[in-house]
Amino acid sequence: MPNIGPAELIVILLVALVVFGPRKLPELGKSLGAGLREFRKSTQSLKDELDVGLNDKGAQAAPIQTIHASVPAQAVSAQPVTPQAQAAAPAADVVAEPVTAVPVPEAVNLDKEKETVQG
Repeated sequence: MPNIGPAELIVILLVALVVFGPRKLPELGKSLGAGLREFRKSTQSLKDELDVGLNDKGAQAAPIQTIHASVPAQAVSAQPVTPQAQAAAPAADVVAEPVTAVPVPEAVNLDKEKETVQG
């Protein structure tokens, strides 16, 4: 990005004076200054919040929660799953489609192709 020297600044100010007029130019300068000041303040506060959050990351560990079970323990017996039991109750929304093999084209040697086309 090129540097703006004093000559370029004078040209910019003259163009702004012609476009906006001598009465509106001070108002535009004040509003531009206020906008830049607010932008700097908000970016500085955001930067401060991020710095504090990163520095206090280790100090603010998540609390540990312990859950105590109040249900008495019972014996659970597992029933074996057989393929016939699964086939007896198929899911209603699953449709079985046959799987077909797709032929894979052989690798093409471009040099041989060029020779056959040229020769």
